[in-house]
Amino acid sequence: MTEPLRLVFAGTPEFAAEHLKALLDSRHQVIAVYTQPDRPAGRGQKLMPSPVKQLAVEHGIPVLQPPTLRDPAAQAELKGLDADLMVVVAYGLILPQVVLDTPRLGCINSHASLLPRWRGAAPIQRAVQAGDVESGVTVMQMEAGLDTGPMLLKVTTPISAEDTGGSLHDRLAQLGPKAVLEAIEGLAAGTLQGEVQDDALANYAHKLNKDEARLDWGRPAVELERLVRAFNPWPICHSTLDGEPLKLIAAVLGEGKGQPGQILAASKDGLTVACGGGALRLTRLQLPGGKPLNFADLYNSRREQFALGKVLGA
Repeated sequence: MTEPLRLVFAGTPEFAAEHLKALLDSRHQVIAVYTQPDRPAGRGQKLMPSPVKQLAVEHGIPVLQPPTLRDPAAQAELKGLDADLMVVVAYGLILPQVVLDTPRLGCINSHASLLPRWRGAAPIQRAVQAGDVESGVTVMQMEAGLDTGPMLLKVTTPISAEDTGGSLHDRLAQLGPKAVLEAIEGLAAGTLQGEVQDDALANYAHKLNKDEARLDWGRPAVELERLVRAFNPWPICHSTLDGEPLKLIAAVLGEGKGQPGQILAASKDGLTVACGGGALRLTRLQLPGGKPLNFADLYNSRREQFALGKVLGA
C-alpha cells in the first residue's frame, strides 16, 4: 500500500461536507480545509459558517476562508501547506492555474453529473428537469475550464419518476465520497488515467433562481411536472390563486383540457390544472402563512377556494 497522502479539502455546502466526512475517516491526512467566507442567514442575518467549516472545526482541522484564490498571499499560503492533493467539492470559487498546479498530484473534483452531460452550478436539478434517466458523480482532474477536466472515475444511479432535486442530491452525496476515495487510491498508486471529455455532449447547468420557479401554465404538463420535482426543496415552484401566492410542492400528470392555468377538477386526489399541453394534478401545496399540506387536507377545509373554472397565475 502507498503512503497516506496529505490532503487539502475545498468545499462549502452539505454535499461537500459528506465528502469531507469520508476523507476524515480515511487513512489519508486532511491538513487544511478551504471554504467560502461565512454568510448572513436567517431572519437575524447572523453570519453562519458553512457545513464544511462546522465539520472541520469539530475535528480541529485548520480552516482557511480567502474571498478569492487569485490573491498571491492566498496562493503562497496554499503552497506552504505542501499538500499532495487538493480535493474540491462544490467550493464556489474559481481555482486559477497556479492553484491547480500547487499540490504534487494537482486538484480533483467530485461533480454531481455524468460529465460531460451537465457542467456548471446546478447539475442535479437540471438532470431532473430535463427528464434524464440517470445521473451520477464524476471525479475529474481539474483544469482551468469549467468542469472540463479529464474524467478519472464515474458512478451512476437511475433517476426515477418520483425523484426530486432533493432525493437525487442525497443519493449522490452518498455515492460521491466513495468514488473520491477510490480515485485517491488510484492516483496515489499511479494506476488511474483520465479520459478526455467530449465537449460536443456538454450542457451548461445554470444556477437556480426563484423567477424561474414561477410556473408558466402555457408550457406542456410533462415539462412542468419535472420542474416541480427538480425545484423541490429549493427554490420551490410557485404560482398564484386569487392574487395570493401558492407554492407547488408536489404534482403528477393529470387529465383534461382547458385554458392554461384553469382548474379542471378538485378532489382528495389533487387539484387538476390545465396546461399548454395536457394537465397537471397538484398533490401537495402551501398557502400563504401555512405549512406544506397534501391537497386532500386543503380540500376538506377550503373547497370553495379551489372552485372549478378559477385560473392559477391570472
